[in-house]
Amino acid sequence: MTDEAARHMAATVSAAEARRRLDLWLASQLPALSRTRVRALIDEGHVKVDGAPRKASHRLKAGERVEAVVPPPPPDEMVSEAIPLRVILEDSHVLVVDKPAGMVTHPGAGRSTGTLAAAALAHAPEISGVGGPRRPGIVHRLDKGTSGLIVLAKTRAAYDSLTAQLGRRSMSRRYLCLAHGVVQRDEGVIDAPIARDPRSRVRMAVARAGTGKRAVTRFRALERFRGCTYLECRLETGRTHQIRVHLASLGHPLLGDDTYRGRRAAPAGDPRPSSRARA
Repeated sequence: MTDEAARHMAATVSAAEARRRLDLWLASQLPALSRTRVRALIDEGHVKVDGAPRKASHRLKAGERVEAVVPPPPPDEMVSEAIPLRVILEDSHVLVVDKPAGMVTHPGAGRSTGTLAAAALAHAPEISGVGGPRRPGIVHRLDKGTSGLIVLAKTRAAYDSLTAQLGRRSMSRRYLCLAHGVVQRDEGVIDAPIARDPRSRVRMAVARAGTGKRAVTRFRALERFRGCTYLECRLETGRTHQIRVHLASLGHPLLGDDTYRGRRAAPAGDPRPSSRARA
C-alpha cells in the first residue's frame, strides 16, 4: 500500500513477483515515478528490502518486504539560508567565495538545504533573478567533497559574460589534488568521453568511443610522495566528476574519494576532501 501524503511505500513480494529485478518491480508499484527516478531512489538508499539497502538489480524473493521513502520534490524557488560564507572577493558584479569540502553547491537529488547557493542568496539577495531559480548566480560548480573558489554573478550582464568566458575557455580553472599511487608522467592529457555509469545512478564513467560527451583534462605532477602524487589539473571541458573519473581510469583515483576508489585500500591518513580548486 502507498501513503501519498507521507510518500512512504511498503509492500510484500508475492510468489508471482519473485525473481523480478527490484527496480522494475518498484517502478510497477510507483507508476507516477519514472524509471530513472526509481533507480535514483534505490541508489541513494531510500529503498530497503527486509530492512537492508539493495542494488537495483537485486532479484526479489517471495515474502520479502520492500519499503521505500520518496522525498518531496524541492520547491521551484530557492529559499535563502543564513549560513556563514568565506568571501574572497566581492563587488557590484561578482561574488567569489571559498566553498568548504562537504558543502553542496546547489540543491539536487538528496540535498535541498544547506547549500552554497542558499547561503549566497542570503548574503546577496540581488542574485535571485540571475541564472536559474535553483542555481541563483551560479556560474560553475564544485563537487560536494571539493573545496575551493566558486564565482557567482550578481547581475545578468556578469552572468552572461562569465558563462561566455567559460564557453570560450578564456577563464581557466585550476585544481590541486592528491592521487593514489605514483604518477610516472610529469604531465599529460586525458581525452576520454564521459557518460553516466550504467551500473550506478550516482557515478560517471569513461564511455566507449563514439558515446558520451567529450572530456579533456590536462594534468601536471607537482610533487611525488610515497604512495601518492600531488597533481595540478586543468579542465578543457566541464563534465560531472571529470577529474575524478579521468584519474580513476588511469588507476590513480583521488585520495578520499570512496565513489571511484573501488576496493583500493585507503592509506593511513587518507583525507576526506578529494580536491582543491582555484578559479
